[in-house]
Amino acid sequence: MAKPALQGRVVAAHGRHYRVAIDHTDQLRQCYPRGKKTGIAVGDRVSVLPEGEQEGAITEILPRRNLFYRSDAQRSKLFAANIDQLLLVLASEPEFSEDLLGRALVAASSADIPAHIVLNKSDLPTTAAARARLAATEALGVPVHTLCALDAAQVHERLEPLLRGRCTLLLGQSGMGKSTLLNALVPDAQAATQAHSIALGTGRHTTTHTRLYALPGGGDLIDSPGFQAFGLQHLGPQDIEHGFPEFAPAVAQCRFYNCTHQHEPGCGVLAAVTRGEISAQRHALYLRILAENEAARRY
Repeated sequence: MAKPALQGRVVAAHGRHYRVAIDHTDQLRQCYPRGKKTGIAVGDRVSVLPEGEQEGAITEILPRRNLFYRSDAQRSKLFAANIDQLLLVLASEPEFSEDLLGRALVAASSADIPAHIVLNKSDLPTTAAARARLAATEALGVPVHTLCALDAAQVHERLEPLLRGRCTLLLGQSGMGKSTLLNALVPDAQAATQAHSIALGTGRHTTTHTRLYALPGGGDLIDSPGFQAFGLQHLGPQDIEHGFPEFAPAVAQCRFYNCTHQHEPGCGVLAAVTRGEISAQRHALYLRILAENEAARRY
């Protein structure tokens, strides 16, 4: 007699291997997608057909509140599903990319996911200059939390109130100190990562591994691999515009209802850029993303 399907939450992912925490139990099952099913992310709620005592087949992804991911011509990278907020980790050294930061914020805004920035390595003398580079982003309403991840007490004081009771995706470029921050927030993160890597058959923790951790003070933290690119080819023109919320007041002033805010006469957005009300750097990013996605559709 076939066992009934179970429901649970994906708490770790590596390739086509997933760990699923089964609802209302302490079971963690090693699962794989049934057939060619793809597109499963950590944080997804799924249906699982049990196989043996500790394994299972994922047969369905249950409805999501949101999905945060990047995409380019080759592939999509799913970071997490059903998250409450994004925590982007930056540092003054190595110098962070404002382009990558802007793209991550566009992805978050287009999915209506609130974002916060952690400026790490506050013990370095270059922090003031990095903080100044973030002034325009902070002016958009994105909070910036400056700290040193090596100071665990400071990390808890500054971030625990923000994280408590929420599911947060931790994201950052390589070298920003994201792992140090994770270890400050979840002291047993390294041990848990090693245990789950063994369970997934992946050996050591690698850059393709995504993992959800329960925070000691309440809430969940999803650790995702560092990134060096952030394509947004899954976004259409309206989604891209939605990713720039500061455009909204000016869009209402556009002469044409289908204005693309690139070159049209009477464009409220272009006028606002000229007046300095919208950042020229942000508008340039908007144009780059539009151009990249249009080029991708042609090929």
